[in-house]
Amino acid sequence: MGLGLGVISGTVLKVLAPRLAQGSVAVPRLNSASASPLQPLQRGLSLGRFEPRKELTQLSRRWAELAAAQKDLQASAYLLVLDDGRFAQLQAERPLPAASSIKTPILLAGLEDLDAGKLRWNEPLPLTKEVVGGGAGWMGNKPIGTRFPFYEAATEMIRVSDNSATNLLIKRLGGKTALNARFQAMGLSGTVINNWLPDLDGTNTTSSHDLARTIALVDTGETLSPRARDLFREIMGSSRTNTLIPLGLLMGLGGDSPDPDSELQARGITVYNKTGDIGIAYADGGLIQLPNGQRAVAAFMVKGPFNDPRSTDLIRAMAGEVAKALIGPSSSAATRPAGQ
Repeated sequence: MGLGLGVISGTVLKVLAPRLAQGSVAVPRLNSASASPLQPLQRGLSLGRFEPRKELTQLSRRWAELAAAQKDLQASAYLLVLDDGRFAQLQAERPLPAASSIKTPILLAGLEDLDAGKLRWNEPLPLTKEVVGGGAGWMGNKPIGTRFPFYEAATEMIRVSDNSATNLLIKRLGGKTALNARFQAMGLSGTVINNWLPDLDGTNTTSSHDLARTIALVDTGETLSPRARDLFREIMGSSRTNTLIPLGLLMGLGGDSPDPDSELQARGITVYNKTGDIGIAYADGGLIQLPNGQRAVAAFMVKGPFNDPRSTDLIRAMAGEVAKALIGPSSSAATRPAGQ
């Protein structure tokens, strides 16, 4: 049988070979013009987009009511669900004193340069008199000339809101003018650095829309590589202050706790946020991971009398309305056995 098949195959090839050479036998072939390109299978969860599509008008109205009740406070708020484009807004484009919330776009700019190879993760940044900032943080207490690796300055800028660390990054990234140009290129039209931190006079500005957009640019993959995106989230997750958006969300769900992050996580909610506080202005912007797997960006800003508790109360109240609108009371934490 093997010998017979070999004879048949050889005969067929002998007959067809001249015709193949003359092109009289059509042979199917794949080329870029005739073949349909292979479409890769879509895998994984969607990253979403920073694209407002449908306004949550009831939430927007509720924010307006809360703000109107405090006539001597200036408030700004913005929310966008990245997965489906639902959004709410209250004077979202209004520039207000940024306080430490401006550290979020500074972090993004730093990680962009890291991604582009313009600086190294462990690059030493020298402490000079020019960049020493008072207020929050500990780096300014170290001797002039102390060198801090970039990763430490970037982390402490968010973790404990270190002002000297922030100024180190501003200087390393080219200074105020260069950073302001980059913010404009990112679409952050209200974000401007005019002075070194802590900027207690509130000359540095941003808007709730800009803060939300900054975080969305990272999470939707519009900027930064996956590894740099991971670094952004890890650093944002190290922030110690959780008394504004996180606590407000928890209160909106009917809870209260000195550790709102843990309580929210038990309900399937995680918040990566950075606050700002200079007494006359408060701000908080963050990424909110919801129990249904969706992600939203939200930011709130309030300007008012110095150390007026109504400012922070208003931010928490507006965040609480977000929890009611997006999550509702059904997401209460699961009942745990006693002692756990």
